[in-house]
Amino acid sequence: MNSYSELFQIEGEEISALGQSIAPDEITHLVTILKKNTHNVFLTGCGTSAMAARKITHTLNVVGLAAFYLNPSDAVHGGLGQVKQNDVVIFISKGGSTKELTSFVANIEFKKAKIITITENLDSVLAQKADLAVQIKVKRELDKFNLLATTSTLAVISLFDVIAVLLMQEQHFSKNDFLLNHPAGKVGKQLAKEVKND
Repeated sequence: MNSYSELFQIEGEEISALGQSIAPDEITHLVTILKKNTHNVFLTGCGTSAMAARKITHTLNVVGLAAFYLNPSDAVHGGLGQVKQNDVVIFISKGGSTKELTSFVANIEFKKAKIITITENLDSVLAQKADLAVQIKVKRELDKFNLLATTSTLAVISLFDVIAVLLMQEQHFSKNDFLLNHPAGKVGKQLAKEVKND
């Protein structure tokens, strides 16, 4: 049985390894797509991937991207109407062939929106349909069955944390920009104080 400190170490090591396992050109390509995009960005996923998509949506909003969560069940009941030509739709799916997501990928293609897939399986349906597929693969989840979406979910969130910071750097995102998007809470108070003193 692993101690809590060992579990933290395992998860930390997996996240650290991402920097070596993800192809640098894929990260560059993803940053370029999001930086040049002047339309909406939608993120979608099921189960734990849906929770990751929601968190990533918020992070991208904070750094100035018009990002929205696309609920798969709502999408196929009219929600796809919000997706337009040249939008970016990011599918998050560990296996890459989740039925709820593959059921409307053809609709996204027909609308001529750009498709990005974040997955472990580059041979999957969603990866094969993508304009850009980024492989996120960890050696193990934290549980003894190696099945509970733990480390793999954190890995996807970590990828977009890095993407968000790279976008901030490339777009010269200022403290004032940050404050305009995040005026409340401890972060807002700190930003207001620093902007006033600059």
